[in-house]
Amino acid sequence: MECRHCASPLEKPGDFCLVCREANTEAVVLEAGRDRATLTMLADEDREEPVLGQTTITTTPEDGGESEVIELRNFAGLIGDEIRRKRPEEVYAGGSRAVIRAVREDVHHPFYRVDDEDAVQAVRDRRGNRALEVVETPPAEKISGSHSTLIGGRTGMRAIQTVAGHPHVKKVIPGPIDAGGKGSQSGLRAKVTRADDGGNVRMLIRDGSSVQENRVVTTARDREMGERIREDLNDVLSEAEFQ
Repeated sequence: MECRHCASPLEKPGDFCLVCREANTEAVVLEAGRDRATLTMLADEDREEPVLGQTTITTTPEDGGESEVIELRNFAGLIGDEIRRKRPEEVYAGGSRAVIRAVREDVHHPFYRVDDEDAVQAVRDRRGNRALEVVETPPAEKISGSHSTLIGGRTGMRAIQTVAGHPHVKKVIPGPIDAGGKGSQSGLRAKVTRADDGGNVRMLIRDGSSVQENRVVTTARDREMGERIREDLNDVLSEAEFQ
């Protein structure tokens, strides 16, 4: 394959061009199994051939213990290497949560969950819709409001920053703490609720008998796009073991 910008030869389809320093892949779709991962590279939807190619990476899962931890980390590292050489704007991932969680720790591109049976087509349809603004502000700078106290201490802050780190979240505004709820022994839990008409959502954090409702301002323009962000946020919270 040649670079679509300068026609220099590329080692693999969709690679970032080291000659003209331009990206050829707009998005990568990761379909992650515990023993096999397939990456599909996508270009702009207005191109005649938006699917640039696929790469498959395999592993032999270990059965528990430190060997499994090392094997999974190495598997995620190989997947991460392929993503980095493409330098995509976005990564869409579906399949094994353990693999996806490990890959997310290895790369720093915006991640979105996709669970459709035909993940590649679902992503193509999704990217064909109106693009959402991406917020580059660091997560800690997105947290504001008059209520500075968060339930759960450092764990609560980590849950807030997990949501604030999403590229389509503009701001997280902590609300007052209600200590009159029903007690729970399951530890701190977080959930993002249904989007309103403006595309914004609310994040509920529960810790024991305390509940805190936090307003999350997104870049969505309507409820439909807000629901898409809500699903992403709950997936991220689940992968971070807050659900």
